Amino acid sequence: MKRVLIVEDQADIRDLIRMSLEHGGYEIHEAEDGDQGLQMARRLAPDLILLDVMMPGNLDGLAVCKHLKADPLRKRTKVVMLSAKNLAADKQAGLSAGADAYLVKPFSPRQLLQSVAKVI
Repeated sequence: MKRVLIVEDQADIRDLIRMSLEHGGYEIHEAEDGDQGLQMARRLAPDLILLDVMMPGNLDGLAVCKHLKADPLRKRTKVVMLSAKNLAADKQAGLSAGADAYLVKPFSPRQLLQSVAKVI
C-alpha cells in the first residue's frame, strides 16, 4: 500500500483528498502546515506528498519542497503541489522547487486520483 502525506491547512480540502485517496487504497497521513508536514515527511518516508503551496507558518509549500529535495534521504519522494494559483509562473515556481506535478484547485476527485497515479 502506497503511503501519502497530505500537507494542507484547510480541513475541508484535506477531508476531500483523504476520502478520495482512501477509496483508491492509499495509506493517508495528514499535516496542517509546512513545519508539521516537513517533520512528518522525514519521519514517515511517504511515497508521495500532496503539498499546498500557500500555508500559514514558517514554511510554505515551496519551501517544504525545497527542503525535501535537498535532503539526500527524501529527494526521491514524489511531490504534487496543490494551489489555487494558476499562472504559468506559479506552476513553474512549483516545478522549479522540485515538484513532480502541479494540480490547480479546485480539482475533482478524479483529477486528483489521475495525478497521483501518474506520479506514483
